[in-house]
Amino acid sequence: MKEVKTQVQFIDICDELAGQRIDNFLRNRLKNVPKSMIYRILRKGEVRVNKKRIKPEYKLQPGDVIRVPPMQISETEEKAAPSTKLAKVAELERCILHEDDHILVLNKPSGTAVHGGSGLSFGAIEGLRALRPDARFLELVHRIDRDTSGILLVAKKRSALRHLQAQFREKTVRKFYFALVMGEWKAKMKVINAPLLKNEVNSIVRVNPKGKPSETHFKVLERFENGTLVQASPVTGRTHQIRVHAQYAGHSLAWDDRYGDPRFDAYTGKFGLNRLFLHAANLKFVHPGTEEQMEISAPMDCILEKTLEGMRKATQKAKHVE
Repeated sequence: MKEVKTQVQFIDICDELAGQRIDNFLRNRLKNVPKSMIYRILRKGEVRVNKKRIKPEYKLQPGDVIRVPPMQISETEEKAAPSTKLAKVAELERCILHEDDHILVLNKPSGTAVHGGSGLSFGAIEGLRALRPDARFLELVHRIDRDTSGILLVAKKRSALRHLQAQFREKTVRKFYFALVMGEWKAKMKVINAPLLKNEVNSIVRVNPKGKPSETHFKVLERFENGTLVQASPVTGRTHQIRVHAQYAGHSLAWDDRYGDPRFDAYTGKFGLNRLFLHAANLKFVHPGTEEQMEISAPMDCILEKTLEGMRKATQKAKHVE
C-alpha cells in the first residue's frame, strides 16, 4: 500500500476554538489520520503548543499555536476533495461576497457546516478549497453554526489569519445578526449579560452562574403580530450564544431545534419558514492588508425574506380586523 507524507502544519487557535482538549481538536481536524496515530504523536511529544510538549488532556487557549508534525499515512486514507461539479460546491461560488489577496468572505447557506466532521464529509472550508485548488492557504477565521446563514470570514494568508483572529480576541470586530424571535421583545431590553455553560456530552448550552461571561446586545428592527425581528450583536463568542440568550429572555428563535418553541415554529411555518431564522448580516473589521475599516453585508435568502413578507401581511390583516 502506497504511503504519502503530509506537510508540517501550524494552527492558530482563536477564541471560538479555545476550550477544547488538544486530542479532540486534532481528531476533528485531522480526519484522514487514524486515531491511534494522533495519540502516538501526542505521547511522543511531536505535537507542540507554543513550542512546548503537552498532554492529550491539555485545553487549548486563545492565541495558542499548534505545530502538527509531518506524518506518513496510507494513500487510501486520503479523502478526495469535493468535486467542483457538486451542487453544494458550485453554490458556494455564487455565495462569495468579497475576495482579495488576503481574505475571502462567504455568505454561508443555512444547513452547510463551516467544516466537515461529526459524520459530515463536506463543509464550507472544504468546498472553498475545492473551488480554489491553487490557493496555498485557506483557513477559517471564525465559525458560525451549521443552521445559521450569513457572513463567514476566511483568511488566504497566515498573516491575515493572525491579524483577524487578534481582532476577534480583542473584541474589536462588530458582528450583527438578524433573528426572528417569538413574542413582543421589549425595546428597553437592550443587553443580556448572562454566563453560559456548555454540556460537553450533548452540546446543550444553558445560562449558569458557573459558565463563561457572555454578553449580547439586542435592538428591535420590526414588530409583527406574534413575533419580533431583532438585531443581535454578540460581544463574546460563545457557542449558541444568541439563541440561548434569546431563550433566556423568553423569546426563542424561530425554528430553533434546541432552544425553540414548537408553537412559534408552526406559526412561522405557515409563511414558508423551514430553517433557523438566524442570519449573520453584517461584519465590521480592519482589513489585514490595507488596515482600512471594512464593512461587509450579506443579504438574507428568499426563505427568510418571504417569511418576513408573510408576517407583515398577517400583521396588517390583524390590525385591519381590529
